[in-house]
Amino acid sequence: MIKLVVTDLDGTFLNNKGTFDTELFKQVYADMQKQNIAFAACTGKQCERVEKLFAEHGKGIWILGDSAAKIKKDGKLIKEFTIDNNLAQKSISIIQQFDPEITIIACTSEAAYVLTAINDELFNIVKHSYEKVIKMDSFHQIESNFIKITVFDPESRSSELRKYIEITLLEQIYIVDSEPKWLDITALHTHKGETVKTLQSMLGVTFEETMSFGDGENDVELMNIAKYSFAVRNACENTKKAASFITKSNEENGVLLTIQQLMDLQKTDV
Repeated sequence: MIKLVVTDLDGTFLNNKGTFDTELFKQVYADMQKQNIAFAACTGKQCERVEKLFAEHGKGIWILGDSAAKIKKDGKLIKEFTIDNNLAQKSISIIQQFDPEITIIACTSEAAYVLTAINDELFNIVKHSYEKVIKMDSFHQIESNFIKITVFDPESRSSELRKYIEITLLEQIYIVDSEPKWLDITALHTHKGETVKTLQSMLGVTFEETMSFGDGENDVELMNIAKYSFAVRNACENTKKAASFITKSNEENGVLLTIQQLMDLQKTDV
């Protein structure tokens, strides 16, 4: 019996417009609740952005947001994994050495921060994933520990940047170039797979009782924590190789339709 469903959002659960079929979701989620199956959104998006995305449909949903560095449910922070401020500042310094003009998003428990010089186009891109964004003159104004650091590079150099950072900080941070234009830095050993394992432990759910969905390079870990792992048809090759199954694309409601089929199969056992 499946007791936990975990899905990535962008490119997986969400369509290419960044939305989802709310009517179908209400039907499927109601059925999941009847069968006592937990639903978790595991994403690079800020938790508060996910809360706004699901709005009134999100009651009871687990949010593993900010690149799985935070766990929230019904507006309450359950757990977070932080990067020491000094290590985060060192990471930012190395990124700026790579390219002083690159877009850096520094995230703490309170908000996401960008530099004041960011242009409107880039700021709107940031706002797509972050609900609370504050502009500041220098990241050194941040005194608390960080949740994560995200880099957006229109020139698609995330793989090159990752290698550049690893020269100095390998084994001190977790770093993933999830897409050619996006790179995420979190605390060492903090990624989607490990955070889902934390949630599984909290809920008393096993690998065999978990279903997962993903599409990007940073979703390979999601394929490894569930017996029933699905890559959507539009997923990258590494995620498809790691998945147990391939389902319909994000544009075809692949996640919700697959869950719905599972619900029908499990009804006879409930």
